[in-house]
Amino acid sequence: MAEYAQYAALPYIRLDGDIRVCLITSRGTKRWIIPKGWPKPPFEPYEQAAREAEEEAGLVGEISTDPIGSYTYRKRLHFFASADCRVAVYPLLVRVQRERWPEQAERQFTWVSVLEAASMVQEPDLARLLSFLPDWLDEQLTI
Repeated sequence: MAEYAQYAALPYIRLDGDIRVCLITSRGTKRWIIPKGWPKPPFEPYEQAAREAEEEAGLVGEISTDPIGSYTYRKRLHFFASADCRVAVYPLLVRVQRERWPEQAERQFTWVSVLEAASMVQEPDLARLLSFLPDWLDEQLTI
């Protein structure tokens, strides 16, 4: 079975020495996820991830050109079909959340701690990436 590529942003801020991440709800099942979408040439994967964060949550900031990692999940395409997707995840240091954005009426968002976010998502590999974010950020500072 084929595995399809998607790109996601992992939106975060630093607040009073703590790291907070933004989760959004999926449109269909309303489960907690991070902004993600399909490849759209001519955009680089990290650029597409940043575009998804802006469209789905109004988030704008500095996107990493290197992914923190990836996770897989099963996406329901319609009632009778689904596909396995591998999602490359790019951390996004959020500088601003717009007052209005294209999918604002279709989704909810929340800002939570890394540990709380990891407990809210259903995909175990995504939970691991969320938990790893503080260590990844520390590694970036030492490079």
